Amino acid sequence: MGHALPTDTADLRATEVVGAGLRLVGRFIRGAPVPYAVAATGSIAFTAGIVASAAVIGWVTDELIVPVLADGAGIDGRLRVAILLLVGVALWKATGIVIRRSAASWLAFGSQRRLRSRLIRHQLQLSLRWYRTRGIGDLLSVSDVDTRQATFVLHPLPFATGVIALLVGSAVVILITDPLLGLLAMVVLSLAVGIDLRGSWRTFAAMEEAQRRRGHVAEVAHESIDGADTVRALGREDAEVARFTVASRHLRDQLVEVGRVWTGYRAVTEGIPAVGTVLVLVAGTFRVTAGDLTSGELVRVVYLLSLLAVPMRMIGYLMWDLANSVAAWRRVEQVLDADDVVGHGATEARADSPAGVFASGLSFSYGDGAPVLQGLDLSIEPGRTVAIVGPTGAGKSTLALLLARLWDPDEGSVRLDGRDLRELAPGAVASEVAYVSQDTFLFDETVVDNVRMDADITDAEVERALALANASGFVRSLPEGLQTRLGERGVTLSGGQRQRIALARALARSPRLLVLDDATSAVDPSVEAAILRGLRQADVAATVVVVAYRRSSILLADDVVYVEDGRVIAHGSHEQLVADVPGYARLLEAYEDDATRRAAERRRSFEIGRDDGGAPETRS
Repeated sequence: MGHALPTDTADLRATEVVGAGLRLVGRFIRGAPVPYAVAATGSIAFTAGIVASAAVIGWVTDELIVPVLADGAGIDGRLRVAILLLVGVALWKATGIVIRRSAASWLAFGSQRRLRSRLIRHQLQLSLRWYRTRGIGDLLSVSDVDTRQATFVLHPLPFATGVIALLVGSAVVILITDPLLGLLAMVVLSLAVGIDLRGSWRTFAAMEEAQRRRGHVAEVAHESIDGADTVRALGREDAEVARFTVASRHLRDQLVEVGRVWTGYRAVTEGIPAVGTVLVLVAGTFRVTAGDLTSGELVRVVYLLSLLAVPMRMIGYLMWDLANSVAAWRRVEQVLDADDVVGHGATEARADSPAGVFASGLSFSYGDGAPVLQGLDLSIEPGRTVAIVGPTGAGKSTLALLLARLWDPDEGSVRLDGRDLRELAPGAVASEVAYVSQDTFLFDETVVDNVRMDADITDAEVERALALANASGFVRSLPEGLQTRLGERGVTLSGGQRQRIALARALARSPRLLVLDDATSAVDPSVEAAILRGLRQADVAATVVVVAYRRSSILLADDVVYVEDGRVIAHGSHEQLVADVPGYARLLEAYEDDATRRAAERRRSFEIGRDDGGAPETRS
């Protein structure tokens, strides 16, 4: 990523902030040289018009105003010439403004788009392990607010480029007109720039802290909104509002601190050009009285200084925006510098046939936690349906994630037909392996779009996948069938319906390995059994691995893998494991007891409903 910025904000000097800002600006300009060149050309044209207007006003003063007022000379044709010159200069400056502002918007917003695209592309290449270290709300803030703040400096940048040309041109004109007044003007302008530079450095740390607090506010808001059901169910509305209020108050306090320093310095720098203009005017008056300067030349100098007041403010804004952009860029850079990228090989996907799955020596832990899998070995023949069974915390879901290569093992390997998943080319795993979790995610799109997900899948294949997932019936009953929008996260559907849409999405891709991590937990047991039975009976060219909790699902599998304490304890038929593995038998008995209890609760709820709202019972 080029030059890394110092990690300790307190150690940053003003020159380092400016240096980091200039490198950042250079990076953006290299990404969009044409918009910047056009904007800078428009800005230089505008500033050249300002210098030309000063010369025109000086000429009008000496050749028209003074002779007419002092000597009573006739206007003759000089008035027409003066008007044409003034209108011409005004049109010149207006053209420069239009070009500069249009191209500056092109530069800034185009850079924002490219930076956001780059940021999202990079994040989607990172492993899930990295995502566990960052909050979703904070990442949203980086992708939105920080990318926008990082490009803030590009808005005044073209004008600042023209301002530099204006300062140079004005300095040359003033020094040629009168060196003494030119020296006085340069001292005033240098003082203003120096104060702006120090002020931007003083607020840099405060700006960076404000960016961090913005991310925290976004994270709290995301948690509260994303968990709205839980918040409401637990009656935690007031507590969440209080938590968000505290985070917002901290952000407010930090922004007030930034504003306090900013306005203090700006109050000084805003007044310096005016004071300087007065000093130059007083000194120039003495020069005119002494005969060392004409009235037109003094007007020219004072006019240039008065015009420089706005550009000087722009340089000040540039300094502050530069510090603001560097503070935001440091947060963006932290994400772009993350190197936990999922690696790939060059092995391409194979033909459509069930895959053989082989895992050897799998060990895995989440971060610095205790190992979840320890030396796990597994072998699944192509075309088999295998149920992964085990007590809570045994590592079943983790094993499913590794089989789909959503995580990589710390040790060992997972192979598909002898090919390590890490050696497959980008996109090959997704084309051969389909993973469906218990917590399904649907997009705010139509049913058919959620199944297709932009893949080359025909309508007939969508219908077939929905039928295999036992979803055709309820989809047809939706208001617009396949074209019904499902709302954010599929909010218009029940949990079981969402799971079946997600299952259809996986089946529509005709995977060679289908991994279901309790993917039908929200549907009725009879529907789940029908789905699994349909997968076995249909012509599905896939090996199926099911993390199962229901006896009915387990009985439909060809083989059962019993996992305990991160290891495969037994692998065989259901009957074999019941006879030979006491832990498996006890777990199945617990599943049976839990299913019986749930069925009894449903019957009691039904009977209570009849007692409360139905016909009176007949009692003996």
